[in-house]
Amino acid sequence: MNKEEITGPEPVGELALQTLVMPRDTNANGDIFGGWLVSQMDLAAGILSKQLSKGRSATVAIQNINFIRPVSVGSTVSCYCHVTKRGKTSLHIAVDVRTSHQLNHSDNLQVAHGLFVFVAIDDEGRPRQLPD
Repeated sequence: MNKEEITGPEPVGELALQTLVMPRDTNANGDIFGGWLVSQMDLAAGILSKQLSKGRSATVAIQNINFIRPVSVGSTVSCYCHVTKRGKTSLHIAVDVRTSHQLNHSDNLQVAHGLFVFVAIDDEGRPRQLPD
């Protein structure tokens, strides 16, 4: 088995969020909850969306979340994001999630990926045009 089969392709995009998995984030088996991981992915995509929309934006859809392998306590979770499609008011942001864990010497393992759709919104919560 080669390195790419173990880790997946190199992440595409910018590192948007990095955090440490704590015991409170796990299920009874000691692996993190999928919902916790999705929330980290949404936060990461939201950071990029806010930067590009230069203001408020809201998640309007989450598509094609794939969980590739479990994530354990003590792992560092890194979310890489890039825009796959840009509309007049919306951004489609792909999120690639990687982990590293010092204790078992695993590094840069792809654990999940998905697509998040955001819409730029005004102060009243209505869609607004993205800036150039």
